[in-house]
Amino acid sequence: MSIVVENIEYTYPSGVTALNDVSLKINKGTYIAIMGANGAGKTTLIKHFNGLLKPTKGKVLVNEIETTTRSVAEMAKIVGFVFQNPDHQLFLTTVEEEIKFGPTNFDIPEDQIQKDMERVLMFLNLKNLLKRSPFSLSEGERKRVALASVLVMNPEILILDEPTMGQDAIQKRNIAKIISELNQQGRTIAIVTHDVEFVAEYQPRVILMGDGRIIADGEAKDVLTNLEAMAQTKLRPPQITALAWEIAKQEESFPKDLISITEMKTKLLGLG
Repeated sequence: MSIVVENIEYTYPSGVTALNDVSLKINKGTYIAIMGANGAGKTTLIKHFNGLLKPTKGKVLVNEIETTTRSVAEMAKIVGFVFQNPDHQLFLTTVEEEIKFGPTNFDIPEDQIQKDMERVLMFLNLKNLLKRSPFSLSEGERKRVALASVLVMNPEILILDEPTMGQDAIQKRNIAKIISELNQQGRTIAIVTHDVEFVAEYQPRVILMGDGRIIADGEAKDVLTNLEAMAQTKLRPPQITALAWEIAKQEESFPKDLISITEMKTKLLGLG
């Protein structure tokens, strides 16, 4: 088991309760998407996974370690967190310094740091940017540098907050490929996203949140075509699903639970 959340509540110092009796289990090697409208509690929830926030009530266990018993720095060895805005994570003068910062502060031997850095640079195609300032790079490149600075620590669990925001179609495909490869390596991946179309195409497990609670949890196909649950979170179903419903008005046997382009293509070819 990677992450176990048991009946947690979280109230900010302002008095706003952002999480209310939330429980879930995320098994090792799972890829999940946490979705919902602004203010649903998504980011508050994932900040509990690495101890950035501690529950007001209940508990969070990561690899059977209760997060309240460890510092954020200690949890960073297990849980890597990539912020929505890379500029909230980057602060040094070169890409190389950014990537080396974490392992250097954990007293990892220099030869091991170099080896891990080379691996991450190749994986994220950043080698030619090593001596550049992160702040001279494009947003997509800065996002990759922020991810590299986390991956170099070899975390078992990776949390990505809105990884596709501001990215074009090509970058989204690259992000999907990176996530898929990391997941295939055995890492547990959790993303927070509003991007219904991205989730529909790649179909991770979906946790739908609203008003600080979990409204639905299951396969992407089941959750994204649950009209009642989607309406509660003010999210629209995928465009492919909407198209399937329209076709079903003319062809009653046409399935209404399609969510990806690939599924739609297969079904449309079958009509001929």
